[in-house]
Amino acid sequence: MINKNEWLIVGLITSCHGINGQVRVKSLSDFDERFLNPGMRWLQKESETPSKIELISGFKQPGKESFILKFQGINTRNHAEQLKKFKILVKTDQLPKLKKEEFHLLELINIEVKILENNELKIIGKVINLENEKNNLLVIELLKNQKKVLIPFVKEIVPLVDIKNKFLIINPPNGLLELYF
Repeated sequence: MINKNEWLIVGLITSCHGINGQVRVKSLSDFDERFLNPGMRWLQKESETPSKIELISGFKQPGKESFILKFQGINTRNHAEQLKKFKILVKTDQLPKLKKEEFHLLELINIEVKILENNELKIIGKVINLENEKNNLLVIELLKNQKKVLIPFVKEIVPLVDIKNKFLIINPPNGLLELYF
């Protein structure tokens, strides 16, 4: 199901914060403890190999989805500035256990995408990737012409995800898919 050698992006360092080496992080995770609990983390710049770094402390900014983090060895604003645009990663074999009906976004890769057409479910493609640095988007490859389409991963557009049977249903608003068919 999930490849144990893969990484999952859980946050993106957007800027430095203050003068003591703290960084502002945009969360791409539903698990705040990834930014609050001290311990080892992994940072990655673009497609370079991830490197370990120790999280000393973190707190959530009130009313926002961003966190302020302090890493071991990053003690000045200049050091923190160098981490801008780095991704914070976790190994997929360290994902938290979920409740029934919950799933990890990585589990969406390679599942079928179906659409309701004339009261019938029709397979139109499969999920081949996720884009989640700004918003959660599914990258879907269409069966008909192998074109790639970005679909916002929101309940209104993706009302059903069935991980057990490996499919999801999309309900795209008018105009979203017409360009591709």
